[in-house]
Amino acid sequence: MIVMKFGGTSVESAHAIERVAGIVRARRDRQPVVVVSAMGKTTNKLLAITDAAIQGRREESMRLLGELRDFHLAEAALVGGLDEAINEHFQELSELVQGIGVLGELTPRSIDAVSAYGERLSSLIVAQAFNHFGLDAVHADSRKVIVTDNRHTQAAPQYAETYRRLEATVAPLAQERVVVMGGFIGSTEEGVTSTLGRGGSDFTASIVGAGINAEEIQIWTDVDGMLTADPTVFKGGHRVKTISFAEAAELAYFGAKVLHPATVIPAIERDIPVLILNSRRPEVPGTRISRETVASKNPVKSIACKKKITLVNIASSRMFMAHGFLRRIFEVFDRHETSVDMIATSEVSVSLTVDNPARLEAVCRELGEFAEVSTEPGQAIVCLVGENIRYTPGVAAGVFGALGDINVRMVSQGASLLNLGFVVAEADLAATVEALHNRFFAELDPAVFD
Repeated sequence: MIVMKFGGTSVESAHAIERVAGIVRARRDRQPVVVVSAMGKTTNKLLAITDAAIQGRREESMRLLGELRDFHLAEAALVGGLDEAINEHFQELSELVQGIGVLGELTPRSIDAVSAYGERLSSLIVAQAFNHFGLDAVHADSRKVIVTDNRHTQAAPQYAETYRRLEATVAPLAQERVVVMGGFIGSTEEGVTSTLGRGGSDFTASIVGAGINAEEIQIWTDVDGMLTADPTVFKGGHRVKTISFAEAAELAYFGAKVLHPATVIPAIERDIPVLILNSRRPEVPGTRISRETVASKNPVKSIACKKKITLVNIASSRMFMAHGFLRRIFEVFDRHETSVDMIATSEVSVSLTVDNPARLEAVCRELGEFAEVSTEPGQAIVCLVGENIRYTPGVAAGVFGALGDINVRMVSQGASLLNLGFVVAEADLAATVEALHNRFFAELDPAVFD
């Protein structure tokens, strides 16, 4: 068995779904389980509907809801037989949105209930489309098998129970028919709808793959695989043919949008290779992610970057030769549930980065009770990733030589031995990535890059 996950752009329309059906048909003998995201930008539209509702713009929220219903009805018309089911879903959704509007507030549990409709609808439509195009397919409600904790909008899977349910239900189904499931969604032990966080469909695919003991997990997207640079920042990147789990995890965490950061966790535990493939160009071999490390003549495999970063500088001369400074700092971040990406320290000062400033004002206020604090928004993290970085002398010299007069605000290296990361102003990001790409990928190892 294999798991095939298709992202929102891969199932954005009836035409796109027909293309997906052809890709799945070509792999029918491998007993595929298909995981799909919401169609196109449906999740964003659902959140816009709820935003209008809680702000009292009822007519706008109902108009947007009607447009979204009409979109799904139109795209499903090609395969037929789904009007009643789609209308029932939107009737439920309409009642939910109106209730949210009356209350005037949106709880995490309500966010999950609303945003889950994207995957619930797309998985129904894709399953019906597969049958229409000659594939014997069956829909499986992910909420019946993906069991999570109660942390709504960012729920964590309960692996033991989830794997038990997947093995008992999905694995037997997949031996006879193509199983179609919605990604991103699950439910608590009490049966309340939950979600794994934005981009969580990749994570779902990996969980399903581990639960059914798949031989391979395929992530189908709209790019040819992992590239040597983010294509939205630098257009001249090359396809990375093969990469290790550890390298892929670093790249995903530091901004490689082609893969959700949590995807590799279940795959690593069950040693299941992951492939990144292009649904628009299925003939391209993509990128293979596995436990094995492939030797490369290039010390760097890829350059990841993360925008909209805030740099936080914390200093206190009172902490010179005193212990507990770092503990006090991280206790503050823990209390305010604010995660840190990168950190650099000295005896009396700490610089760190955060990508979610929602609670940063409160964090800084509390830090100010024992230290001087300043923040610098509008920054970006740039991260060079590669197993060979740890073994190759002169990588740092090559980085700073390539950057020339671009100002580096912070540097971090050593924690994983796989990356060298630093912070620059977001305005300098494109120039930074281009300079580094020219320096480290002027010549390519053909065994690793295409």
